[in-house]
Amino acid sequence: MMQAVKLLTFALLLAYPLAVWLGLNYLPPGTLALALCLLLLLRLALEKQQLKLLTLPLLAGLLLSALSLLAKQQHWLLYYPIVINLSMLGLFGYSLLREPTIVERLARLQEPDLPAEARPYLRNVTRLWCGLFVINAGMAFYTAQFASLEAWTLYNGLIAYLLMGLLAGGEWLYRKHWLKRT
Repeated sequence: MMQAVKLLTFALLLAYPLAVWLGLNYLPPGTLALALCLLLLLRLALEKQQLKLLTLPLLAGLLLSALSLLAKQQHWLLYYPIVINLSMLGLFGYSLLREPTIVERLARLQEPDLPAEARPYLRNVTRLWCGLFVINAGMAFYTAQFASLEAWTLYNGLIAYLLMGLLAGGEWLYRKHWLKRT
């Protein structure tokens, strides 16, 4: 039961931009902020003993939702993608200081016997991810401040995911090819 609730909350958080767009366009004011507060509280309670690295982004999302609800200003909900991207930047960036990098850890899940020559390459890929998170955070800020809700939803709910998918998939394909050559 607990896994099902975690999976559901993960899926809902993944669909956050679409949920915000739908909620701001079709729900009474405050309804979405209240629902997001409850969802984030639930997720925070479930994460309490699991991945503590999610605590800060979940608390930030809870704060933004609560501010939106209390201040009756829906725009606070638009800043959550910035928090997520900066959190990921912090996580990936920190792994550059304390090896192995996040990308190396993920690569070793599929290929535990990576050659030593792969470490510098995977370190560079981690830097590339950091760059993408900077771009995504910047675009999330720009769309939250200066763009329409539709443009915000398009970037944060589709384009950012496509960019991350292209980077992950392209890097994986290149790494497979690269490993065959070494």
